[in-house]
Amino acid sequence: MKFETAMRWILSFLLIASLPAFARNPKADKKDQGKPQSKVVDSGSFGVFVKGQRVITESFSIAQEDAATSVIKAQLKEAETSAVVQKSELHITNAGELVRYEWSQTSGGSITVFPNNDFLMEKITTSASSKPAEQSFLMPSTSLILDNNFFVHREILLWRYLAADCKTEGSDFKCQQGPVEFGTVVPQDRTSMSVRVQIAGKEKVNFHGVDRELLRLNLSGESFEWAVWVDDSDHFKLMRVSIPADNTEVVRD
Repeated sequence: MKFETAMRWILSFLLIASLPAFARNPKADKKDQGKPQSKVVDSGSFGVFVKGQRVITESFSIAQEDAATSVIKAQLKEAETSAVVQKSELHITNAGELVRYEWSQTSGGSITVFPNNDFLMEKITTSASSKPAEQSFLMPSTSLILDNNFFVHREILLWRYLAADCKTEGSDFKCQQGPVEFGTVVPQDRTSMSVRVQIAGKEKVNFHGVDRELLRLNLSGESFEWAVWVDDSDHFKLMRVSIPADNTEVVRD
């Protein structure tokens, strides 16, 4: 796939100005006529491996719900029991602005993040009977949500970087020199942080036992350094993450 085509695909997800109207099925029932149809942008699962052993499976979907909003859903299942332990749902506009973020775990507790005037507001509930705690962030609504445990949020971050800071020059694919910083909110830690993304170039990577040429980017912050690989021949989908400090690998199934 050519870079221009793939980038238009990313832009159609991130930027409302380039989002085309959804096509409608002419054979649809009358009751469905006029309703926007959800368009799945990406879906699948990631296996999370610690010291070579699968510990968690993250299932996810990214969909354009209508001409203005996209929804990123994810859930975590334990590898041994296949029990769902956490769920999340992120609603953003196609201009990248937060509408709301919801997280919950089966053992109890939930988190909601949403814009509140010039702030982002987080509400944390630890039990059904407790009063929610509140945490405010003096950050714009375009700030990214980076949940500790959902890697699909890293895919959204990488797409934001590629759409905003990369372009083609002739047949070459070039990104801004040096790292690019993004402001993020980490709901479970009740904190915000800056993360940096920088392109590293094409690499041969072992992916499910086969060597594949993928595009590597480096993702870093104050206390972490990750290597991430996306498939530039398939809409820049996130394929693999390496977290050496934690002996952790994340691989798309």
